[in-house]
Amino acid sequence: MIENVLWIAVALMVLSSVIPATRGIKFLTGGVGWIFFSLHWAYQPLHYIEISDYFNVVLTLAIAAFCLFMAHNMIREYREPSTSGLSQNTNVILMVTSATAIGSLFYFPFANIPSLNQWLISNVTNATAGLLGFLGYNVESTWHKITYNGYTVQIILACTAIESIALFTGLILSINAPFKRVMSAFMVSVPVIYMLNIVRDAFVIVAYGDQWFGAESFEIAHHVIAKIGSAIALFVIAYVVMRILPELLDMIDGLWQMTTKQIREIVRKS
Repeated sequence: MIENVLWIAVALMVLSSVIPATRGIKFLTGGVGWIFFSLHWAYQPLHYIEISDYFNVVLTLAIAAFCLFMAHNMIREYREPSTSGLSQNTNVILMVTSATAIGSLFYFPFANIPSLNQWLISNVTNATAGLLGFLGYNVESTWHKITYNGYTVQIILACTAIESIALFTGLILSINAPFKRVMSAFMVSVPVIYMLNIVRDAFVIVAYGDQWFGAESFEIAHHVIAKIGSAIALFVIAYVVMRILPELLDMIDGLWQMTTKQIREIVRKS
């Protein structure tokens, strides 16, 4: 049932993205899509409570609240359409909706369709094993596991960087900018993220297999060094992308300004 809610949300936001902005139904469709998306995220804390992951409980509830915030703004635009064209806030809402729709189309099929999930994991596993073999490391691999020096690492969806790839794809393709700049931003982000992720996975496997950090080699390599390295790499990539597409920074700033303004209004009224 909850998977149906997710696909309804994605379908409605995609539909909202392609309906002309001159038609009010665009905002109603997007608003309902955000409501369904909020229901999807509001259901996720049940899983994280079971595994005592309270950070993700708070995070998913915050995402659900943000979805309702977006739904409220889109439905308000439907009920009270501007007579002087699209405002800056409305443009921001539409771009965020398009970015979410595109990113969701790139991520959720791999997360929810077993054949696509296995294909992506297998692709990353083969690429990682191929890189290690090229560098002279004697590894054994299956479609989702790589063994080196008797130590085995299982490649899961989180090891494919599909979340970051979907995020950057959605943001970049939602920006209304010349095709050349959009493609330049795409090429310096998505392929680079994929290749750096292969290097990251290879690093973790070698560090674990050679026990670089003793008994805690996997934890230190994966949970500390690789995560810090990934964060730095994504920050640099985001900086380069925003240099190519300053419109993206404008969208993020506009969303921030709109959100904080409405929060201040709620606090003032209360």
